[in-house]
Amino acid sequence: MTVPLSVNETELLAKIAQGDQHAFRIIYNKYGKKVYTHALQLLHSTVEAEEMLQEVFLKLWIMGDGILEISSLEAYLRTLTKNRSLNVLRRMALEGKVAKALAGHYKEENNDTEEEVLMQDVRDVLNKAVQLLPLQQKQVYKLCQQDGLKYEEAAERLQLSPLTVQTHMKRALKSVRTYVKANSDITVILIILKLF
Repeated sequence: MTVPLSVNETELLAKIAQGDQHAFRIIYNKYGKKVYTHALQLLHSTVEAEEMLQEVFLKLWIMGDGILEISSLEAYLRTLTKNRSLNVLRRMALEGKVAKALAGHYKEENNDTEEEVLMQDVRDVLNKAVQLLPLQQKQVYKLCQQDGLKYEEAAERLQLSPLTVQTHMKRALKSVRTYVKANSDITVILIILKLF
């Protein structure tokens, strides 16, 4: 049985739809731990569970007026976490298969020169994709993806909110993937997917 929204939650969601960060923080503080725990149970990885927590609440933040259609917030967040976690598990399984296939391919050929050329192609495609990003997305991508900073650390450096950094990162990754798919052969795409 799903618990309907309380009057307080309905008001908070209405405020979130209008961009109220304080209302968002209240909802995050109430449900964040539950979302993280559910993601951890499904993904068995603290890193993936943290990313899922951020992804679920980012989705909630950017829903706009669509957020007003939620009748049970806890059930909605649980379902969203489950569905997105299953997508991550499917992607991880596919990447594992690709990695095994590539490893077998390289063992068979054992050609260092070919491998170096292929990796240089991968670097070239990624660099070109990153260069085409808008400035803010490029900065966030380099700090988070290349330098390995967490969103909070990058936000501090760029003097942005962590949520803004996360939004820029999501958009940057989407743009990079789109560019890679349009400008690479299948081997380069498979290697880059493995890197993401």
